[in-house]
Amino acid sequence: MNKEDYKPFEEKMKKTINVLRDDLGGLRAGRANPSILDKITVDYYGVPTPITQLGSVTIPEARIISIQPWDAKVLKEIEKAIQKSDIGLNPNSDGKMIRLVFPPLTEERRKELTKTVKKYGEDAKVAVRAIRRDAIEHFKAQKKNNAITEDDLKTAEKDIQNITDKRIAEIEKVVEEKDKEILEV
Repeated sequence: MNKEDYKPFEEKMKKTINVLRDDLGGLRAGRANPSILDKITVDYYGVPTPITQLGSVTIPEARIISIQPWDAKVLKEIEKAIQKSDIGLNPNSDGKMIRLVFPPLTEERRKELTKTVKKYGEDAKVAVRAIRRDAIEHFKAQKKNNAITEDDLKTAEKDIQNITDKRIAEIEKVVEEKDKEILEV
């Protein structure tokens, strides 16, 4: 058994954690975070284009995002796309740029968000454990086909469990950081 045998499973686990980070990045935490705009696209000359590719996105203050399109004609389209999205913010336009003001989070909303964060974390852990199960099944099948020995199987199971434990700890750290960000007043 060598470490290369575990690579595909480890890569899947890393992808799961990256998806978790992306999902958590889209959650509003009371302060301006441009990643909230990542999933919003605007129909720009017939092509769905992310807002971040249509202008400069800046954060002039802790709770404000400014979007200044390079093409003034697309300003109204960006405004409509933000209103249609599910981010829950109303764009303020002055004809040249759009400002998104993040209202401070209420205590109740913070608690809801931490529950959501924990749910995302649990979903990621379940996914990682499913990958562990698949990996162990893979090595058991190899043992059944006499491609590896019983000792190799035991080693593989132990190594896969260690990788899983490491990734679960990483998920818990990501969730803890997001909780801290949300609960910060």
